[in-house]
Amino acid sequence: MIDSRPTRNLALELVRVTEAAALAAGRFVGRGDKYGADKAAVDAMRLILNTVQMDGVIVIGEGEKDEAPMLYNGERLGTGEPPLVDIAVDPIDGTRPTAHGLPNAIATVALAPRGTMFNPGPIVYMDKIAVGPEAKDVIDIEAPVEDNLRKVAKATGQDVDDLLIVILDRPRHAELISRVREYGARITLIPDGDVSGALMTAMTNSKVDMLLGIGGTPEGVLAACAMRCLGGNIQGKLYARNDEERRRGIEMGYDFNKVLTLDDLVSSEDVFFAATGITDGEFLTGVDYFADGATTESVIMRGLTGTSRRIIATHRLTKLSQISQIPY
Repeated sequence: MIDSRPTRNLALELVRVTEAAALAAGRFVGRGDKYGADKAAVDAMRLILNTVQMDGVIVIGEGEKDEAPMLYNGERLGTGEPPLVDIAVDPIDGTRPTAHGLPNAIATVALAPRGTMFNPGPIVYMDKIAVGPEAKDVIDIEAPVEDNLRKVAKATGQDVDDLLIVILDRPRHAELISRVREYGARITLIPDGDVSGALMTAMTNSKVDMLLGIGGTPEGVLAACAMRCLGGNIQGKLYARNDEERRRGIEMGYDFNKVLTLDDLVSSEDVFFAATGITDGEFLTGVDYFADGATTESVIMRGLTGTSRRIIATHRLTKLSQISQIPY
C-alpha cells in the first residue's frame, strides 16, 4: 500500500508558488484592474503548482471552471505522484487592495492530506472568530461578543480597552462594530483580506488580538491551516446571504447552525501554509521592484512541527524571463 502522507516540508516548495503569484500580481498594484491582477496571479500559481511533486486536488479554489483562467474546485494539480493532498488557494487575498494600492494584499496557498479540508461547496460566506494561542481555549462564536472580549482580555492578561479587534469594513458589521466600541475595545477596519486579519491574531509581532465578523468561507479554511501551524484557533458558522442560498445549502447537506471548529475546517496537523506579500501590510511587506529585480517577503509554516519561517527573497527578472512563461 502506498504511504500517501506528506513526509517532506512542502511549505519550502509552496513559497515558490506564492512568490510567483505575488510577483505577477504586483505589476497591477494601484492600476485599478482587479481582473488583470487576479488573472496574472492565477496563471503564475497554476504554473508553479504543477511542478510540485504531489497528487493534489483543489478543495478551496476560485469556483467552477469557466472561460477565464481559474484555479477551480476539483482541479488536479502537481506531478501526479504521492503525497495525495487537498489544496486551498487564494491567488490574491485582497484583490481590491491590490487594484487600488491599499495595504495587506497577499498571495496564499495551503496543503493538507487528502480528505482533511472542509469543502464549503457553493457557500461562500462564514461568520468567524479567530485568536492567537493564549486565548485559543476561551472563544465561543455563539456567545455574545462582550463575553468573548472579556475572556480574551483575561486570557491575554489585558484589559478590554487594550484589545485590538480586526473587522472587515462592511455595512453588515455595523451592529458588531457598535457593540465592540461600546464595550471598550479598539478596532482596526480592513477593506479586504481576512486571511491576513486572522493570521495577525496569532503572529508574535502583531498587535492584533482577535478577528470578528462575516468573511469568506474559503479564506476561513486557509486561515485554519495556518492556525494549525501557529497554535491559534478559529471557529466559524456558515452564513447564507439570502433564503435561496440557505435553501440550496440545506438541500446539499450543509448545516448553517453548526459551529465549525478548527478540527472541522482542517482535521489534520500535517498541514503546510505559505503566503507572500503583494502590497505592504502589518503581516508582510509587499513586492518591491528595482532595476531588473524585485524583493519579496513570505511566511511559510508547517503544522507537524509548528515551525514558521520568514523568507526575504531577491529575484532577478532578466534571468527569470529566460526560463519562465510568467511575465514578471
